[in-house]
Amino acid sequence: MQVLCDLDTIQEDQSKGFEIEGVSLFAVRKDGQVYVYQNQCPHLSIPLEYMPDQFLCSENYFIQCATHGALFEVDSGNCVSGPCVGDKLTQIESIVENNQIMIRLPESALA
Repeated sequence: MQVLCDLDTIQEDQSKGFEIEGVSLFAVRKDGQVYVYQNQCPHLSIPLEYMPDQFLCSENYFIQCATHGALFEVDSGNCVSGPCVGDKLTQIESIVENNQIMIRLPESALA
């Protein structure tokens, strides 16, 4: 496991993007939990955000792809609206330990 950032870097109902070992990621803090995903829409394999660290819809309820408006559940990464319904974001294994968000990048992300 490696450190992504301090937990306090991401406020509740907010998101933040990262680049780790050449892999684009983002983390969302929601309902006291942290969720980390690869920053890649399953529909077009492009980054999700329209501005730095802007991965959530205007209500901060869903992750949203800025290109075509697909909506993804924060806790599962499942697409619930848009052209990739039935697909999901690639979740990155993460835990919070000693007030730090720790991640484990899968081999597939590093390829």
